[in-house]
Amino acid sequence: MIEFRIVRRGTVPAYLQIVEQTRRALENGWLSVGDQLPPAREVVSATGINPNTVLKAYRELERQGLVEGRIGTGTFVTADLVRLQSDLASPLAVELRSWLAAAAASGLERHDVMALVTTMLDEREREVAR
Repeated sequence: MIEFRIVRRGTVPAYLQIVEQTRRALENGWLSVGDQLPPAREVVSATGINPNTVLKAYRELERQGLVEGRIGTGTFVTADLVRLQSDLASPLAVELRSWLAAAAASGLERHDVMALVTTMLDEREREVAR
């Protein structure tokens, strides 16, 4: 399990230190999918920071799609950052970036792109189900 080290006199807020330390642990393979982050109360006890600061960091990690909070059981790693970084460099990701640029150039906004992708995924699932 990861142990967070908080530099109090630094310029980086404590919650961002937790986020960055978690990302670094994922990048280096010290954390893997399914691993549990320490409960907020343990982080508070070990570091002396405010519980809301820990929860803010965990929410940010969840927003980034790296962890998932499960009521009553804790916060768990859900993304393999090494694999994710590899996927982002894949030919498919390059093609998707190009497509997104073309979509933006044609005037599509985020919600338009999301609706189009959702529609296409639904259509694909119906085709596969046949």
